[in-house]
Amino acid sequence: MGDDLILEVGVALLIVALAAYLSGKMKFSIIPFLIILGMLVGPHAPVIGFIDLTFIQSDDMIHFLGRIGVLFLLFYLGLEFSVDKLVKSGKNIVKGGTLYVSLNFFLGLAYGFLIGMPLFESLIIGGMMAVSSTAIVAKVLVDLRRTGNKETELILGIILFDDLFLALFLSIMSGILMSDGSTGSTIISVLISIGYMLLFFVLAKKGVKVFNKFLSITSNESFIIVVFAGLFFVAGFSETLHVAEAIGALLFGLMLSETDHTERIEKMVLPFRDFFGAIFFFSFGLSIDPTMLGDAIWLALGAAVITVLSNFIAGMWAGRIADLSHRASSNIGLTIMARGEFTIIVVNLGLAAGLSPMLQPLSALYVLIMAILGPLAAKESGKIFRFLNKIFKWQKIDPNKKKKPRMQPPPTPTVDEPKNDEVKS
Repeated sequence: MGDDLILEVGVALLIVALAAYLSGKMKFSIIPFLIILGMLVGPHAPVIGFIDLTFIQSDDMIHFLGRIGVLFLLFYLGLEFSVDKLVKSGKNIVKGGTLYVSLNFFLGLAYGFLIGMPLFESLIIGGMMAVSSTAIVAKVLVDLRRTGNKETELILGIILFDDLFLALFLSIMSGILMSDGSTGSTIISVLISIGYMLLFFVLAKKGVKVFNKFLSITSNESFIIVVFAGLFFVAGFSETLHVAEAIGALLFGLMLSETDHTERIEKMVLPFRDFFGAIFFFSFGLSIDPTMLGDAIWLALGAAVITVLSNFIAGMWAGRIADLSHRASSNIGLTIMARGEFTIIVVNLGLAAGLSPMLQPLSALYVLIMAILGPLAAKESGKIFRFLNKIFKWQKIDPNKKKKPRMQPPPTPTVDEPKNDEVKS
C-alpha cells in the first residue's frame, strides 16, 4: 500500500513537472496547465473506449500536500504585506484600491444573486471575483518589462490593497461559515476572527524586538525548522478558534513581516511556496468532475465578462484620479485582470462549509479563463487601447506625427585618394 502511495504521488509530481515544462516553453502562467491536467488524470477523468486516463485514483495525500501549498502561499503573502507600506503608498493607492475592490466585489455579489445563488454563495462569488492573482500580475510586469512604468507603482499598490481585502474577507467569512448558524454564534465567530487578526497586527508592531532576538539563529537548518514549526502550529491552532487555517498562515507571515529576518525567510520559503503551490492547483484540478463543467460554462463566461469590464473601468478611474494618462490608466485594468490562487482559496472556504457544489466548476472555469485572458490582455494592452481610443477619443493623436526614421549609422570616413597631378608632383 505504501509503495502504491509513493508511486501515485510520484506520477502526480511528474504530471506537475510536465505542466511546469509546458508553461515554461510557452512563457505562460502555470496555473491553467495544472488545473487542466488535474482534471484529465484525476478520479473523474474520462474513459474513452479501452483508454482510461485515470492515473490518480486516490488523491488524499495529494490533497494534503495541496493544503500545505495554501499555507505557504498565504504565509508568503503575509510576509510581503505591511500596513506601513500601504500608508506610505499615498492616498491615490487607497482611493484606487478601494474603488477597485468595491466595484469588483459588489458586481460579483450582484451577479451571484442574478444567477439565483443564496446569500452566502453570492458573498463567496463576490470575493472570488474581487481578488486578483498576485503571482500572475507580478510575473506579467516582469515578463513585459514594465516594472519601471509610471503606472506600475499604482498597480502594486492596488494589489497590496486587494491582499488586505482578502485577509479581512477570509477572516469574516470563516467566522460566519464556521458558526453553528444562530445569529449570536455568528456574531461571536466574526468578532473572534476580527479580534484574532487584530492581535497579530499588534504583535507585528509591538513584538518586533522580541521576534528579532528570537530568530537570530545562525544555523539555516535550525532557523527554517523554527519558522515552519510556528507556521504549522499557528495554522492548526487557528482552526480550533473557527478561523481558517489559511488565515492563520497569513497572520503568522504578517507577524514576521516587520522583523529584520523577512528577506531571509522569503528566500528560504520561496521554493516551498512554488513546489507545494503547484501541487495545490493540481489537487484542485483533481477534485473537479469535467462532466459538471458544462452546467457552469455560461455562468463562468458571464463572470469573466463582468470582471473584464469592471477591471478596465476601475483601472481607468484609478489611473485618472492619480493624474496618469489614459494609456497608462488602461494598462492598470488590463494588467490586474488575472485571477488565480486566491480566487480558488476563497471558493475552497465556501466548499469546506458545505455551500453549493456548483461553486467548484464555476470557479475552475472562471480561473482558467481569467488566468489565460489576463496575461494576454496585458501583453496586447497597446493594441486594445488604440482600438478603444478610436471609439472614445480619450487621447488626441496628431495625424501628421510620423514615426521617426531609424537612425542610420554614420558613413565610415574614407581617406581621399590623391589626385593624379598630386601623385605626379
